[in-house]
Amino acid sequence: MSAPLSVWVEILVAILLVLSSLFALIGAIGLVRMKDYFQRMHPPALASTLGAWCVALASILYFSALKSAPVLHAWLIPILLAITVPVTTLLLARAALFRKRMAGDDVPAEVSSRRSESGR
Repeated sequence: MSAPLSVWVEILVAILLVLSSLFALIGAIGLVRMKDYFQRMHPPALASTLGAWCVALASILYFSALKSAPVLHAWLIPILLAITVPVTTLLLARAALFRKRMAGDDVPAEVSSRRSESGR
């Protein structure tokens, strides 16, 4: 069996995991409290991304201390999240805006003013 981890590593990993759960809770509260779909997109996306970074950092610290060597493959998850989440968010926002326009609802003022300025 491997040698036990030092207390400071365990404390730091525990703090990061608790922070991750707090970010998830904040994102869930933001999701429930916001009125509109466009407002609901932002808090959960930020909170889940920050939570994923905290879990990845905790994993890296724990397994690096356990093996006494740097273990960096856990960074793949937050890096892929950082690449794909903005693209997915943009596609979902455009789809929601399209549905809102097709239903005849008012679109946000910033979008409608930009559209009239571009001459489309």
